[in-house]
Amino acid sequence: MEVASTAAPVSVPQHLEALEHANRVRLARAALKRAIRAGEIEAHQVVRSCPWEAETMSVSELLRSQSRWGRTRVRKFLAPLAVSENRQLGRLTLRQREMLAGALEAKAVAKAHRAC
Repeated sequence: MEVASTAAPVSVPQHLEALEHANRVRLARAALKRAIRAGEIEAHQVVRSCPWEAETMSVSELLRSQSRWGRTRVRKFLAPLAVSENRQLGRLTLRQREMLAGALEAKAVAKAHRAC
């Protein structure tokens, strides 16, 4: 005699799902930061495209992932743009995003011209 299983499928507890998601975000964000530091991707590209792993990243965290960018340089860079360093990239308005990306791109171009 065969007994049919009527038990509900076992689901993963919510706190474990949250931990898995946090780990995925953390690993993806670390890879993104490494790519920025290595010069494989530019910070202005990340600001414009805002990939899923960068949505909850602060503007300061993104900028500091660039080589030779610390808290002081970030604050001096953001002051005229009127963008808070603690603002999440995913919460920037389109105007703020374009202003920030344009300023980063201009800084990258100026750096390239000085290197020549």
